[in-house]
Amino acid sequence: MSKHEISEHQLKAAKCWQTSRPQNVKRSGVQNITFTNPKASEFYVDGRSLPLVDFDVGPSWAGLLPINNSHNEMCKVFFFWFFPPGPEGSLDDLIFWTNSGPGCSSLEGFLQENGPLSWSYGQAKPTVNQQSWTNLSSVLWVEQPVGTGFSQGIPNAQNEDDVAAQLVGFMQQFLVVFSELKGKKLYLTGESYAGIYVPYIANYIYENPTLLDLSLQGIWINDPLLSWDVVQVQIPAVDFVNKYAGLFSFKSVHFTRTQFACCSPGESSQTFMNYLEKKAAKCNYTGYMDKYVTYPPTGRLPLPGDSVEAAEGCDVWNDIFHSALIINPAFNMYRIWDTYPILWDVLGFISRGPSPQSPVYFNRTDVKKAIHAPVDTEWVKCSNINVFPNGDSSLPSAFTVLPNVIEKNQQTVILHGLADFNLIAEGYDFVCEPSTFSLQGFQTAITKDSFIVDGVGAYGTMHSEWGLTYYKVALSGHMLPEFAPVAAFQIMQYLMGFRDTP
Repeated sequence: MSKHEISEHQLKAAKCWQTSRPQNVKRSGVQNITFTNPKASEFYVDGRSLPLVDFDVGPSWAGLLPINNSHNEMCKVFFFWFFPPGPEGSLDDLIFWTNSGPGCSSLEGFLQENGPLSWSYGQAKPTVNQQSWTNLSSVLWVEQPVGTGFSQGIPNAQNEDDVAAQLVGFMQQFLVVFSELKGKKLYLTGESYAGIYVPYIANYIYENPTLLDLSLQGIWINDPLLSWDVVQVQIPAVDFVNKYAGLFSFKSVHFTRTQFACCSPGESSQTFMNYLEKKAAKCNYTGYMDKYVTYPPTGRLPLPGDSVEAAEGCDVWNDIFHSALIINPAFNMYRIWDTYPILWDVLGFISRGPSPQSPVYFNRTDVKKAIHAPVDTEWVKCSNINVFPNGDSSLPSAFTVLPNVIEKNQQTVILHGLADFNLIAEGYDFVCEPSTFSLQGFQTAITKDSFIVDGVGAYGTMHSEWGLTYYKVALSGHMLPEFAPVAAFQIMQYLMGFRDTP
């Protein structure tokens, strides 16, 4: 087959990904929103002025606002970037997005996942994001908690209740300036550590219904941290490697136990896979899913040992990660099939290796000035300071607030990319005890190939019960809106009630 024929087939296949909405809408066309508060004009961003962007992204508003109106807290401010809906978006809804960490910037989500422009790693320049969530409604990206991105102040959050209170306080100040957004239907969304952030924020809003003049409808959390490390990372790790054995290529490799951080194979009487299998069996990981994941559930799910983390001598995940790097220096825990060379990233994310970009996009002075960010602040994708100075004392959300949030939501979606090794999809099938909340609490089994993407076909699995819809998305890693944008867009349509089927 010639290169021309290959290209023709690729173009034909790409048409399958076109959604039902027009693909030639220019981003500069937006719904008409006029803000009457004169202060709003101080945050206006001209969509034609973003450096290195050769198209008009449309009007937006960005800058710093305090977490409340208390004089003692005026030094704590969050950075936000707000976009109104595109021509086909809803004026009645508002999506809030936060990234992970804790302490990772939501501007990653804006620039590489669900914003109106896309500049993912490996891209030479930004392009229009046809699956931007602004095609659904207004979207608000917020860098939180204190210590994240451009946000200012000394971190003092002790737990998730503090984080939720600060975020709701910020939203109150935001609605003072942008009062025309009051009364909108609100959707809280995020990924990874947002599996803790978002449910606690949602619960805080439900428990304090008079604080925020918005109507919370539902939440989205993809590849979320919901439970203990041993459940979501350690138990499923070896099975994950076996499932994707061709990508890890461990079967013919021999390492000594001291060479997981080295760069040359060692002599051993056992293969590395034999070593992993024996370790998993010793630590009670082997067969855990087959034994305990049943439909309907039969009782509480026990921990494999006496620790919520990996017990001593039972950290198979780190063994796998370090050994994967020996074979593939570009191994990416967030999307396991990445290979060498490491792609350039405009945001300079450390997981992608050293970046030749200097400075990274949000550290350019002209960019900071264009979006009203503090020019003297060094922006990093994930904070170099601890946004929880004494640690986050809150329990994982699955043990505390998530059941209440699911009950009160109109709709809840939890989704996971199947190529994510940072947090493993199979860890969600038994994320915690049925007596509290659990996907293991489903009464019927999850059917294979049950998630259908319009115009494409089966793209993973999906299951709905008691107000929760759970997805495992094929061909996607950790940053699901980035790696599977069409699937993510369809799921958001369902969450927001814009389509009847998941």
